[in-house]
Amino acid sequence: MKIKLLRIDSRLIHGQIANNWVNTVGVQTMIAASDAAAADNLRKTLLLQVGREPIKTFVLSIDKMVRVYNNPKYADLDTLVVVETPQDVIRLIDAGIPVTKVNVGGITYSSGMTRVTESVSVGPAEIEAFKDLAARGIELEVQQVPASSRSDMIERLRSKNLL
Repeated sequence: MKIKLLRIDSRLIHGQIANNWVNTVGVQTMIAASDAAAADNLRKTLLLQVGREPIKTFVLSIDKMVRVYNNPKYADLDTLVVVETPQDVIRLIDAGIPVTKVNVGGITYSSGMTRVTESVSVGPAEIEAFKDLAARGIELEVQQVPASSRSDMIERLRSKNLL
């Protein structure tokens, strides 16, 4: 499998992904890799409805995503993968999926988090995960939609005195 875009977006698949990102990166498949979404039939059904033909859309657990990635049957498949958290990216990498770059698109604010951009908020767990990813040499690029400007996630964290 060729992962053409690995994105962190707590909403997983939505209009920005299904319409803008899919067209920009040119993929055959979208995968929402999320244990919570894969285990929730209603949420899974709703996420699958956002996908549109001819792009095939799947909602898989992180473990199943790894198995699919390693299946030779899908070796030539151009794919966009969306996960909910930077911790999910670490799980994919630790399971052997090579990652060099991550698009950080949206992490929903909740109590105890700090807003880093209009669409990205972080708490202590996310900060630690981003530090881990940066230490591994992963490029962390904040960009909400293809037409918006890009910035470095680590620099964003530094600008908020979070590192």
